[in-house]
Amino acid sequence: MMQVAVASTAVIASQAMAQAKVDEKDPQAAALGYLADTTKVDAKKFPKHAATQKCSGCQLYTGKPADASGGCALFAGKLVAANGWCSAYVKKAG
Repeated sequence: MMQVAVASTAVIASQAMAQAKVDEKDPQAAALGYLADTTKVDAKKFPKHAATQKCSGCQLYTGKPADASGGCALFAGKLVAANGWCSAYVKKAG
C-alpha cells in the first residue's frame, strides 16, 4: 500500500512539472492581458492594475503562495507565473 502511495505521489509530481507555462502570446492570455511579470503591465491599458496584484494572490490561482508558478482556473492544464497578472485578477479572500 505504501509503495502505491509513493508511486502515485511521484506520478502527480512529474505531471505537475510537465505542465506547460502559459505563453503571453497565447490568444486567451493576450485577450486577458496576461503577463508573467506584474510589474510590466501597461498602466494606460489596465488602469485598475496595481503592482501588488499577482497571480499568487488571486482567487483563481491554484498553486501554493510560495511556488514560482501554479495552476489557474482560466488556463486549464497550464501554469501561470506566481508573479504574473491578468485582467481577471480577483483578490483572494482573507
